[in-house]
Amino acid sequence: MPEHLALLIGVIAAAIGFGIANGFNDAANAISTVIGTRTLSPRAAVIMAACFNFLGAATGTAVAMTIGKGIVSPEFLDMNIVLAGTGAIIIWALIATRYGMPISLTHGLVAGLVGAGIAACGSAAIVWGVLTRVISAVAIAPLLGLVAGFLVMVAIMWLFRKAAPEGMRGVFNNLQILSAAFLAYSHGKNDGQMPIALICMALMTYYGSGEFYIPFWAVVVSAASISLGTFIGGRRVIETLGLKVTTLRPINGFAANISAASVIEVASYLGIPVSTTHCISTAIMGVGATRRLSAVRWGIARNIVLTWILTFPACGILGWLIALLLKSAA
Repeated sequence: MPEHLALLIGVIAAAIGFGIANGFNDAANAISTVIGTRTLSPRAAVIMAACFNFLGAATGTAVAMTIGKGIVSPEFLDMNIVLAGTGAIIIWALIATRYGMPISLTHGLVAGLVGAGIAACGSAAIVWGVLTRVISAVAIAPLLGLVAGFLVMVAIMWLFRKAAPEGMRGVFNNLQILSAAFLAYSHGKNDGQMPIALICMALMTYYGSGEFYIPFWAVVVSAASISLGTFIGGRRVIETLGLKVTTLRPINGFAANISAASVIEVASYLGIPVSTTHCISTAIMGVGATRRLSAVRWGIARNIVLTWILTFPACGILGWLIALLLKSAA
């Protein structure tokens, strides 16, 4: 088998592995509230998430374009950079998931690619303007999720202040299911684009065309890998977000889901990669804070934030090390 073809197959396999790791950790966020409130069984929630993740991944590719040709300049891009960046986030995702910590796989992948690009070609390989936009989203998206969760919950409580609690429970049971489906869809449209971007980066490098083209089979493979990861490994993260951050009822789950999904949809439309982890976690915190600040378990929240902060340097260093190893082995 020619060396370049073997590398292409290796990168595609790594992209599928990334998709599964994404499902282990990130995609579980989309259904954590609906399971935490016991509105849906885990099996039903996973099936729903799988379907809407696929729809999201198939209906918008702006984020894949940003990741695919906007982080590392195409003229510097090679298989080793893609492989090193992917390997970095897979390793970090498995470590974080082992301890039940939700992370940003999107930003971890970006950091891994940046570290790998610098190791292979120096800082000139990085598109710093796009990277600045992505890093800005690291701070802005969680803040928007927090504020939106708080405001949406306050608005709901005011609008339904005279309604009978038992009657509202049935209404918000159904609304929460719809909002969880919307969040899963928005996840596919943003975070679900990562494996697509990796596969297409590898194809662009292999054929040397310089054209970033997205074949439909890449969409299918990516969406399927994320769905598989959600099905077999998301339980620990679901427990952290759905059960440990704050006590959730269906009305709270609806408010958190709709807030986070709206932020992610806007970012996807603009082609900005954000993290469903950031958005849903802070939205849950915002919703919980409407009862009282002590309703949020800030110790758990602190651990989540620390993991987010560690993601960039950890994945950057891992990507740099793996790229150096691949470069020395070449």
